[in-house]
Amino acid sequence: MTDKPFNALFLCTGNSARSILAEAILNTDGAGRFNAYSAGSQPTGKVNPWAIKTLENLGYPSEGYRSKSWSEFSDGPELDFIFTVCDSAAAETCPVWPGKPATAHWGIPDPAAVDGSDAEKAAAFLDAFRTLKRRIDLLLALPINSLDHLSLRHHLHEIGKEADSQ
Repeated sequence: MTDKPFNALFLCTGNSARSILAEAILNTDGAGRFNAYSAGSQPTGKVNPWAIKTLENLGYPSEGYRSKSWSEFSDGPELDFIFTVCDSAAAETCPVWPGKPATAHWGIPDPAAVDGSDAEKAAAFLDAFRTLKRRIDLLLALPINSLDHLSLRHHLHEIGKEADSQ
């Protein structure tokens, strides 16, 4: 791999919550090293308002996100990494992606599926954010340029096995 920024795509079925959070975290914390994107196999067409509130509350950029189809990425940019963050997207047949991206499943529970009080919804989104942030921090700590493709994939899969909470 080179010194150019890495392109990472986070996939989820609806592209309304988890993948949006991951895109925001990696673009902010990995600025200059990563260009992060998100998409869905069956996008909802809107970003969950709790995802936006969570980003705002934690000081991350919260504007400019949209729910979009993974087909938008079939012609580029060339992807270095693809992460599925929900189990249903991991089980789907994905398109052929430009480049030879390293892939991993980093599944976490869907905070948008939580029914309950506003406090319960806020807590679910905060838990999802924290899990994604921890995994992205581990990604950012990897010596990516010095790892061969097989070793990199191994590390990415191990990161995905991290417990959802510590």
